[in-house]
Amino acid sequence: MSRFDPTNAYDRPHIQLIPLIDILFFALVFFMILSVYYHSESQIDINVPKSSQVVDPQRSPTAVVINVNANGDYIVNGQLYNPESLEELFRKLTLLTPNQAVIIRADEKTYHQYIIQALDICAKTNIQDISFATSEGK
Repeated sequence: MSRFDPTNAYDRPHIQLIPLIDILFFALVFFMILSVYYHSESQIDINVPKSSQVVDPQRSPTAVVINVNANGDYIVNGQLYNPESLEELFRKLTLLTPNQAVIIRADEKTYHQYIIQALDICAKTNIQDISFATSEGK
C-alpha cells in the first residue's frame, strides 16, 4: 500500500478548523478590548498643549486620566464630574490603590484655575504620582 494512496484518509493533509477558530476568536477579543481603550480618550475633543520635550512615559495600568475641557468640565472614563464628586472618586481609588497615578489631560485653552483645582483634589486625596499629557510639536 502506497503512502500517498487516495483511499487512505488518514494520510491526506487536512486543516484542523477548531484551532483556527480559537485563534481567530482570541484575535477578535484582543482587538475589541484594544478598541475600548483607544476610544475612551479619543471621543473627547481636547487639544492638549504641544511641547518639544515630549517623553512617552510608561503608563501605569491603574492610572486615571482626568480630561479637562475648555469649559472646565472634569471627565473621567467618559463620565462628567464636578470637583466634589471627583474628590470622592479619588478617595475611593486611593483606598483600593495607595500609589494611585493620575494623568491630567487638559485642553490648551483651559483656564489655569481648573488645572490647579484638579491638583488640589489630588493633594487632598494624597495622590502624588501626577503627570500632564502633551503632544509633540513646537
